Amino acid sequence: MEILMAWRNVWRNPRRTILTILAIAFACLLLVFMMSLQAGTYEVMINSAVKTQTGHLQVIVDGYNDDQKIRKVITDPAAVAGLLKQTSHVTDYTFRANGFALLSSEQRTYGGMITGVDPERETRISSVAATIREGRYLTVKDTSAAVVGTLLAKNLKIGVGDELVVLGTARDGSIAASVLSVAGIFSSGMDEYDRSGIQIPLAYFQEIFVMDGGVHQAIAVCDSLWSVGAAQSAISAGLSGIRAGKNLVCRSWDELLPGLVQSIQMDIGGGVIFYIILMAVVSFSIMNTFLMTVFERTHEFGTLMAMGARPGRLTKMLLYESAFLTACGMVLGIALGCGLTLYFNHAGIPMGDAEGMLRQYGIPSLMRPELSLVTATAGPAVVFIITMLTALYPAIKVHTLRPVDAMRSV
Repeated sequence: MEILMAWRNVWRNPRRTILTILAIAFACLLLVFMMSLQAGTYEVMINSAVKTQTGHLQVIVDGYNDDQKIRKVITDPAAVAGLLKQTSHVTDYTFRANGFALLSSEQRTYGGMITGVDPERETRISSVAATIREGRYLTVKDTSAAVVGTLLAKNLKIGVGDELVVLGTARDGSIAASVLSVAGIFSSGMDEYDRSGIQIPLAYFQEIFVMDGGVHQAIAVCDSLWSVGAAQSAISAGLSGIRAGKNLVCRSWDELLPGLVQSIQMDIGGGVIFYIILMAVVSFSIMNTFLMTVFERTHEFGTLMAMGARPGRLTKMLLYESAFLTACGMVLGIALGCGLTLYFNHAGIPMGDAEGMLRQYGIPSLMRPELSLVTATAGPAVVFIITMLTALYPAIKVHTLRPVDAMRSV
């Protein structure tokens, strides 16, 4: 009976009901779309950093990420490669070796980080090859060729075809020296790497730095961000079973890029403030609607109480009315929000004047919101809870009514 009466009462004032439903629907639409857009933006940021620097996972010597000494090497890369091949969710991998050195051109000398890469495998998991602005990327036939960051090339005043003298310390303590020919200049979009980064073929790096076949990093990429945790657990367990894995650990992208994680957390904090303001506006709208309902129907409530209706029954009826209003708004808002999100996921959101800059750094020029079960339901679920809590005040106010006084109101 309370349910039937509540549904009838919801539509006693169709205009007010429709406006309230539209307010709830608009809030749910914004929440679904904005949360999906945030999720899509974070995915682009993470994928850009992962493809340029760390990969989803790294197998390294314990402590190498904090203190990148050249002696902290993976002595048996083949064993690690075998483990990565057998790990679920790992789609590809490569090896890198790193060394600090002085880089000298004819005019200037700067310090930099030389990274030895497998040219064939690197292009499958890294976006550096796609950000080459002059010249070309490394090939498997190259030996003493190098690709240099755009800011480093500017500081050294070098271009494609120029020679670069390298002077560093090899793994065995001897002097690592070579003359490199600049094959290309890349612009990854990360100033720190573009200012000091230089890549050469891994085999040539191992030769001049006397690595004895060792590497510093085994970089792995997974089929999705959501499977990184499972892959990390499997790799960590597998490292204990190989002979060369005694001092090796597996680190995920969020452990290797704490600055990126903090940036995302700060942005989430700003989003939460916006969502709280939005929900507060909707909550006051609901409260106002039901306070007006109580004031307008005071005579009706007094009559019902005089006929024997208990205040608890009237409270239950008002809560049902609130639930009906909120549910209608939620369903409409989720449907519209999902439709809008799917449209922009397909069409993309142009970044205007920033489009050229983003394309230059290998980031998609169209931002695409990512719809998921969480982004589609989390915001509306919170709206439902808050609106129901807000409706408690006018519903409980019925308990303070006295039947005689209520029937005298007009």
